[in-house]
Amino acid sequence: MPEFTKNATRVDPYKNYKFIVSWDGKPVAGISKVSALTRTTEVIKHRAGSDPSTTRKSVGQTDWEEITLERGVTHDITFEQWANKVWDHPNSSQFGQEVSLADFRKDITIDLYNEAGQKVISYKVYRCWPSKFTALPELDGMGNAVAIQSLVLQTEGWERDTSVQEPQEPTFNDPAS
Repeated sequence: MPEFTKNATRVDPYKNYKFIVSWDGKPVAGISKVSALTRTTEVIKHRAGSDPSTTRKSVGQTDWEEITLERGVTHDITFEQWANKVWDHPNSSQFGQEVSLADFRKDITIDLYNEAGQKVISYKVYRCWPSKFTALPELDGMGNAVAIQSLVLQTEGWERDTSVQEPQEPTFNDPAS
């Protein structure tokens, strides 16, 4: 059975390096890394006293792991603006004004693209809010790396966008005849 419907000769799975994260209907600039989307369902073990000496297992509550977004430090303030909705220093001197409960949650979209730049998979992530913001990483005068900032998001769930279907991958004839 082929793993790809429209591109039955394709044997390579999709790569992890072409993606776009969006919120508020716009792509977020410069995101270079997104942690895995992970869902865990608790296992409830139980046993009646009259049962054999083994436990039964049933489904418990489901939880979604936090999602970490990373990008190089630039002048774009998108991460900081969202993090400030959860706790805003300029307003922290006024009791009750340090949090924006009206709009601190956002739905985000994570789109994965194939090597040809076609969207192949998309996930909708619901009711996210930033629980941790790293504005500047550890700085090192002897280092040789990009300064990375990060935003850790709490979420209440995600699901695959099934409207995104496998595209027909293009073929190329180079040089053109």
